[in-house]
Amino acid sequence: GHTKGLVHPTGSALDSLSPAAYRDRYLEFKRVALEAAAAFVPETTSQVSPHTLHDGSIVAQTTIPLGWYWSVRLERGQTLRIHNTSGTPGVSVLFWNADDTSERYNAGDTIKIQWNARLTTGRLLFSDMGRVLATIAEDTSGRHDTLLGGSTRASAVARGDTSPHPRNTRENFLLAAAKHGLEKRDVPPCVTFFAGVATTDDGHFAWHDDPTPAGRHVDLVAAMNVLVALSNSPHPLAPATRHGGPVDAFVFRSRSDGDHIDGRHATGEATRAFENTNAMFAR
Repeated sequence: GHTKGLVHPTGSALDSLSPAAYRDRYLEFKRVALEAAAAFVPETTSQVSPHTLHDGSIVAQTTIPLGWYWSVRLERGQTLRIHNTSGTPGVSVLFWNADDTSERYNAGDTIKIQWNARLTTGRLLFSDMGRVLATIAEDTSGRHDTLLGGSTRASAVARGDTSPHPRNTRENFLLAAAKHGLEKRDVPPCVTFFAGVATTDDGHFAWHDDPTPAGRHVDLVAAMNVLVALSNSPHPLAPATRHGGPVDAFVFRSRSDGDHIDGRHATGEATRAFENTNAMFAR
């Protein structure tokens, strides 16, 4: 394989490398990827105002009450806009390949392949098969969590929800999955948008609130046919004083399948993931 003109052993040659050589190879990939990421300047590509979403381009739309969920199928090239109308501190999202639901969102690969835990415009959401599920075409929040996952019954109670059956993301995803013939084993760790989670210098997680959270939105362009589940339930680390409210979701026709988004060129791994994804539709 080649990375920026650097030659790496492949096939049987890899078997002969020493542990030190493997580490050097890994560090070389990391150096090249971080250089590319530092030079990466994402572009806003959806260019659709919230006020122009009622021009007949909408395929589906809903309002998700606080604590509830919604699932929808996106065709390759369609855009899902999550509009955090009330400023809920955390909207969790899961993705499955709609044509083969054994392939689903992979949080580890989404971070690893892009060498970055920070999601924003131009970044990609990866499956466990090394393909691209969706691209972030527009992001007016910049505060998202790829590491901790969504809320559970225990975290909902810890935040002060004293109802007998507190609504939470884990149970919402199980209900959403069941509607599509899926079960507990099909529900992996999720991504949570509008969640101001960051790591401290000593490796702990901390909440950094958005001073003006209401009205932020994220546009996700489907790179393949996907099933999407959304849970409007506050993130486990969100302050108890932050409750939020309804979230609006729209599916509208895009101008492309996201293949043009600069994020596909941010790393060599991302480029190959898009090539793997496009190959499914080249038959």
